[in-house]
Amino acid sequence: MNLIQDIQVFAAIGSGVIGSGWVARALAHGLDVVAWDPAPGAEQQLRSRVAKAWPVLVSKGVAAGASLDRLRFASTVEECVKDADFIQESAPERLELKIELHEKIGKAAKPNAIIGSSTSGLLPSDFYAKCAHPERCVVGHPFNPVYLLPLVEVVGGQHTAPETIQAAIGIYKKLSMKPLHVRKEVPGFIADRLLEAMWRESLHLVNDGVATTGEIDDAIRYGAGMRWSFMGSFLIYTLAGGDAGMRHFMAQFGPALKLPWTKLEAPELTDGLIDAIVDGSAEQLGSHSIADLERYRDDCLIAVQEAIAATKRKHGISEDE
Repeated sequence: MNLIQDIQVFAAIGSGVIGSGWVARALAHGLDVVAWDPAPGAEQQLRSRVAKAWPVLVSKGVAAGASLDRLRFASTVEECVKDADFIQESAPERLELKIELHEKIGKAAKPNAIIGSSTSGLLPSDFYAKCAHPERCVVGHPFNPVYLLPLVEVVGGQHTAPETIQAAIGIYKKLSMKPLHVRKEVPGFIADRLLEAMWRESLHLVNDGVATTGEIDDAIRYGAGMRWSFMGSFLIYTLAGGDAGMRHFMAQFGPALKLPWTKLEAPELTDGLIDAIVDGSAEQLGSHSIADLERYRDDCLIAVQEAIAATKRKHGISEDE
């Protein structure tokens, strides 16, 4: 295959929260972007979301020639992808819908254009089943807000060529992302499986009256969350073992894994539990709007990333570590 690796035109299929995040990131990197979404008012909503994200991207630094004017909205899937060098689909998580979309995308796209999907858990072997040239198709699962968070999980299907994985990783890196190659095609991939486990435990804590939603969030953001922003669990626990490292940590704390602290299955989503979660979340919002907290989130993410980068430079740690 002669895959396109120096992309100039980025196509976005779907323009919701995730799709618009991709659009904003691609525009900030000086690309021409063509988007399509069949929802009523989709173009106006997309342009509004991207315009809202643009100031924070400018403050972080955009590529030469980057402009909101380089966004065009197409009227059909075929028009959107026909000239694209790279295609990112961010449609709703419905298998039948994705199969249908990728059948159209595969027929209309250039044969050497890489096709990615933002799915958070569906398997590429399934939804690329009818796509032409499935060897050039991958999952590129990002995290919200896509225009700021660098992680993207790259997953191949049974027909994906190894060179496609490497080419997609290269393209995502050019978009200033941190690609993580998921070695096996498993539901939920890596990050969402970890997040889902913590989410289930959080629901149990609310359901059992142990803590409110705000208290659980505080337990994360003032504790493990701070460490997680610069060091993952395995390295954190290695340090917790002292000079003896992970082996000592496992010997000391490993037996605690047998204690019945956690519950593997999610609680029943009763009306009472849903009300408790909604009411608790509303209390956390207080007088702030969603837009207010989105801006606060974005500013915090930039501040954290800048602080980590500066500290890495101070300690001679590379950006990839």
